Amino acid sequence: MDPIADALLKQVRQELGYKEKSGQTTKFGQWYADRVQDTQYRDAPWCDMFIAWAADKAGLSPYVGQFAWTPSHAAWFIKQGAWTQRPEPGALVFFDWRGGKNYKGIDHVGIVESVEGKKIHTIEANVDRVWLKRKVRETDKVVGYGLPRVVKASADKAAEIRSTERPFVPAPRTDVRQHSPLDVLGTPPALLVAMVLMTVALSLRVSGRRRGTHRRFTWPWNAPTPTPPAPTRVRVGATPRTDDTPPTRTSSSRKPGVRGAEPGDTPPPRGGKAAARV
Repeated sequence: MDPIADALLKQVRQELGYKEKSGQTTKFGQWYADRVQDTQYRDAPWCDMFIAWAADKAGLSPYVGQFAWTPSHAAWFIKQGAWTQRPEPGALVFFDWRGGKNYKGIDHVGIVESVEGKKIHTIEANVDRVWLKRKVRETDKVVGYGLPRVVKASADKAAEIRSTERPFVPAPRTDVRQHSPLDVLGTPPALLVAMVLMTVALSLRVSGRRRGTHRRFTWPWNAPTPTPPAPTRVRVGATPRTDDTPPTRTSSSRKPGVRGAEPGDTPPPRGGKAAARV
């Protein structure tokens, strides 16, 4: 027999003959209510809470499950891939008293103790209204069977896979180029600095425009102080020359050796001949 089935059956056999107390209370319902911290389970139907209690005592809760509502318990086995239509000792058997085959219509659950032909021998809680006892059942009301051993096998396999897993280490990339100092120019701070410098340069160019002409920037300079002209020296007896008086030109038609009239000479008398010079 499967070790899980054997351990579970040993635990439930110890409770054969148990009878619920007044007010439909049981020690199994009290245990479950304390575990989930909900008092309504103290006097609730206890067929599934008994199995949860027995599995906990045997240390088999991860493989048997802990439920109070039988459809949820069946759905748990289905999800674990541990659902079958073939009975075996230690399997949980789920019933629908109306003969349905959908897990949502399940009404009751027990534990298969043995299989005899088309009949199954079970241990069930909350049967005949108040008892925990053995029953012999036909399979026409059975919806299916949950197998704790399959749940354990799946859990062991998953644990083995996890223990042999190695962390994935990605291979180094060969298409990544080496970094260059020029890469800094493509960074956001460098782009921001470039934009600021361009803005300043454009501002200087615009400020130098005047009447449609482009003026170059020049440094300011101090113009030299003009030097006053030297005073003009005038000879005695000569008429001072001004810029408005044209200069007197000496006729070039005079004979050689004869000088022209000079300022201050006495003009000759009208109508007479000039006195001969001695």
